[in-house]
Amino acid sequence: MELESLIKIENGEKAKHTFSDAEYATRQRKLRELMASQNIDSVLFTSYHNINYYADFLYCSFGRKYGLVVSGDKVVSISANIDGGQPWRRTVGDYNVVYTDWQRDNFYRAVQQEIPNKGRVGLEYDQLPVEALNKLRAALPSVEFVDISAATMRMRMIKSDEEIALIKHGANVCDVGGAALAAAVREGVPEHEVALASTQAMVREIARRFPDSELMDTWTWFQSGINTDGAHNPVTTRKVQKGDILSLNCFSMISGYYTALERTMFFDHCPDAHLRLWQINVEVHEAGLELIKPGARCGDIAKELNKIYEKYDLLKYRTFGYGHSFGVLSHYYGREAGLELREDIDTVLEPNMVVSMEPMIMLPEGMPGAGGYREHDILVVHENGAENITGFKYGPEHNIIKA
Repeated sequence: MELESLIKIENGEKAKHTFSDAEYATRQRKLRELMASQNIDSVLFTSYHNINYYADFLYCSFGRKYGLVVSGDKVVSISANIDGGQPWRRTVGDYNVVYTDWQRDNFYRAVQQEIPNKGRVGLEYDQLPVEALNKLRAALPSVEFVDISAATMRMRMIKSDEEIALIKHGANVCDVGGAALAAAVREGVPEHEVALASTQAMVREIARRFPDSELMDTWTWFQSGINTDGAHNPVTTRKVQKGDILSLNCFSMISGYYTALERTMFFDHCPDAHLRLWQINVEVHEAGLELIKPGARCGDIAKELNKIYEKYDLLKYRTFGYGHSFGVLSHYYGREAGLELREDIDTVLEPNMVVSMEPMIMLPEGMPGAGGYREHDILVVHENGAENITGFKYGPEHNIIKA
């Protein structure tokens, strides 16, 4: 029996999309304007973030490849047979092509079908393994491939009004998760149980606010004691003890859009050495909130905040940059690396950019005040300043959880 390499599965009704039709039409139009300016005939997106951004389809890879082809006259998603009709239901575009597992490299046969073997084709070099790039070159030997990843990243850095509205909802959801987390902290409760309470609260809140959305990827990292030394340390079974330093990290995901709430906390009491460090980090955080405004340069913000840590001889304990962009990203995909508050980033803040302020210091075990300290707010840059959309309070006055 000869089984087909490429099929279509148009099963059910089209899904209600995350944003309006006009929003996606604007994104695709701006992309085509970029393509025209660089003499690019077609673009093949392969990343989670750009496929989701331009077509509202967030794929689940599990080792398979996915794509979105955008040319002057069509938008087509390419997905694996294992997903059935879900990619077609989600895609904002002309149609969806499904490749089967019956022959090896059927994904590239789908690419050959949708992209002519000529002209210039844009790819995301920062998201494309060498093996995949070589197979694309073999599939389309007469094509000139060009990197479009940086240009599309810059386009995503400026959020639309609809995106900002969604991001605000995400920040509100994180506030709900933070409240649930704080309420779950008790002596002897393991980290994973506290994290579960927060994640469940956020998922339910997203379902309430967005009843037509897909619910995936929302999570919580709750760290205690020595586990606070890394911002991305996984949840463990360690049990909360009196006097523990705690890290609250709530991450709501709405249709691929990431938002975050991060707070330093203590359980029962905060020792004096820890309190001093916590207050210094809050001082840096508040200074950073004031520095985020249109016209500010990312690197200059970082250098200015370094001065505060230097004053207290703590700069050597800073662990990463002071903040980053928000939008279509997650802990396993995507990052608008050109909009991070680090010394080596020259990007100037503009209205409709969305960035965090999240200073962190970490003192290792054996030192007075050992642990990781981090506060995190999200700000929307406007014409005359910035709006803080995080509601959960920070600092010692609010986040010493009583036994």
